[in-house]
Amino acid sequence: MTKIPKKRQKPSVSVVGPGRLGQALAIALRSAGYPILAFLARHPMDAKKAVRAVNKSASKSRTSTQALGWDELAKLPATNLVLIATPDDAIAEVAHRLAAGEIGKTRRRTVLHTSGALARDVLSPLADFGFHTGSLHPLVSVSEPGAGAKALRGAFYCLEGDKTALRVARLIVADLKGKSFSVAAENKALYHAAAVMASPHVTALFDIATELLVTCGLSRKAAQEVFVPLLNSTVNNLKISDPVQALTGTFARGDVATVRRHLVALSQKELAEALEVYKLLGLHSVQMTEKNGLDPELLEQIRKLLESASGSTTGR
Repeated sequence: MTKIPKKRQKPSVSVVGPGRLGQALAIALRSAGYPILAFLARHPMDAKKAVRAVNKSASKSRTSTQALGWDELAKLPATNLVLIATPDDAIAEVAHRLAAGEIGKTRRRTVLHTSGALARDVLSPLADFGFHTGSLHPLVSVSEPGAGAKALRGAFYCLEGDKTALRVARLIVADLKGKSFSVAAENKALYHAAAVMASPHVTALFDIATELLVTCGLSRKAAQEVFVPLLNSTVNNLKISDPVQALTGTFARGDVATVRRHLVALSQKELAEALEVYKLLGLHSVQMTEKNGLDPELLEQIRKLLESASGSTTGR
């Protein structure tokens, strides 16, 4: 008779940090069978709001979730896993508070923070108690918890930590149908800078482009509607080609006259920031286009135009 393998019991979880990522992770993990026992926040009302949001968005669970403030730290349940999803600058303080509180006097467990820029050493006060420590950073843009929870399924995650923490993190990623990779602790800040440039900076660039279209007479809503399909087509190009081959438009074609027109249009004082961004990214586009074998003379003309373009960054 074939034995049916026992279903793995999922570790219980407490989440420190009631923000969008903390809520999204709680929703995603509870949907994957993880008991979410508590939300811990600086202010109890924030924890209560997070619990309500998770209860509303996630699948029903027999386990109730506590909402705790810092003055209720002693009530934090002895969960198998603590996820710290606070802003980066608060993680060290959280680690010290947890180590000084009742969490340091309970059985050993795993603590993972969600920072992309920090390594596990920020959790050293907890590691000193014998806790397993590490980091689990999802490469996902979370602007709303419900949608963020869906995006977390199948996402890439950057993992770092001690052996046990990595094993726990990999199981989480597997349960969320995601993929994981690791970078050395000393490279976390560089890794995260790359991630910021690939997502939040793209959003900032999109905002600058939207403002330029507003200057042309469109509403912000209309400008966004116009540009989103263009951005989607760029993402689709990047899915099938590397950036050098995916680059299209003025610089890929070596349109010297068009670059000159762009620079004139951007020379207005109120567009100084946009001009600086255009010049910087234009120079990088020239480097990319060189790899495609475009006429070096055309590229040199464009490079000189960009380097000589005047624009003030005052008031940024």
